[in-house]
Amino acid sequence: MQTANTPKTSMYRNPFRPGAGHLPPYLAGRSAEQEEMRKLLSQETITDNAVITGLRGVGKTVLLESLKPIALESGWLWAGTDLSESACISEDAIAMRLLVDTAAAASSVLFEQAQHQKIGYLGDSEVQRFPLSYETLESMYRATPGLVSDKLKHVLEQIWKLLKNTEVRGIVFAYDEAQNLSDHKQEAQYPLSALLEVFQSLQRKGIPFMLLFVGLPTLFPKLVEARTYAERMFHVMTLSRLDEAASREAILRPVEGHPIQFGENSVNTIVTVSGGYPYFLQYICKEVYDLWIAKVTANETPTIPIENIIRKLDSDFFQGRWSQTTDRQKDLLRAVVALDSCDDEFTGMEVSNKSKELPIKPFSPSHVIQMLNTLSDRGLVFRNRFGKYSLAVPLLSNFIRRQYD
Repeated sequence: MQTANTPKTSMYRNPFRPGAGHLPPYLAGRSAEQEEMRKLLSQETITDNAVITGLRGVGKTVLLESLKPIALESGWLWAGTDLSESACISEDAIAMRLLVDTAAAASSVLFEQAQHQKIGYLGDSEVQRFPLSYETLESMYRATPGLVSDKLKHVLEQIWKLLKNTEVRGIVFAYDEAQNLSDHKQEAQYPLSALLEVFQSLQRKGIPFMLLFVGLPTLFPKLVEARTYAERMFHVMTLSRLDEAASREAILRPVEGHPIQFGENSVNTIVTVSGGYPYFLQYICKEVYDLWIAKVTANETPTIPIENIIRKLDSDFFQGRWSQTTDRQKDLLRAVVALDSCDDEFTGMEVSNKSKELPIKPFSPSHVIQMLNTLSDRGLVFRNRFGKYSLAVPLLSNFIRRQYD
């Protein structure tokens, strides 16, 4: 740690903000994805939509927030929010979600409409300017005959007929937590399929409405399962951990000009322990900085109690998920993290074979698959398109090893 000479206590301020989707003081290592978005926004005809995917803690939501001003500066409207499970429960629910978001995005655009008036014996008209309201869109939706997809196509087409006479280039429909989107065959409801069908139809007609989905790695396989042509509709950006240079930037740039600075040894320690994951970088830096502020104001020598910080991270981030697993599921995860490929991909057979080498009751391959599917529902693992599995939480393998070490 480095400090300036006798700074005032009021000058101490912790710039780091770990949290779900909280914008960091400096967004490091995501310029390539931002440039990809600029390219997508430059399309004359929308042939590529976007999917941003990755594990929890890699900064998907933060990146999404950074893309909004890029779209607005490029002349696009931005519609969207988090996709809750209730918004995805039926075709009509997802249609209402789109209409609400479209009305909110277009509220800043005033449209002209001629209102007929009678003055004496002569007819005349007065041009009035009005915003597009949700009530107007819902009324149009309800009055349109046909399936939900037919209704939604008609309303969105009418919206573009109004927008194309303005300076608006198009609308980006951006949805976080999009892994919640799915079809429900048992209830004969297909909200995901309907959504993909509507946007493919609009884009074939040259209407510049773009989808931007953000979610966990289970998202893209869901899209392809719902509509095979989804594989050709989306450009996938997979976020991973930051490299060492970007990790150092994420640590050092926020404290530029602050009275307390990170020394070289401190930076190296934080980079190593965080694994380069943006959330953990923010979390560890905040804990260290809070401690240092307390130490400096008390005229004590600051250090990094990394073991204490790791224990606090375990309690805050991992323990809740771990406590919801059964003893047998814990044994299975112990076999998973014993694999050399545990932080990449693994198969049920590999886990079964490894379980025979550990002091636990072995698992059969079929039992492994059954339990991995259960753990997938709990958000601890996920299955990719090729039938292999991965841990769904960054640095989870280190946490599990600490439980047994």
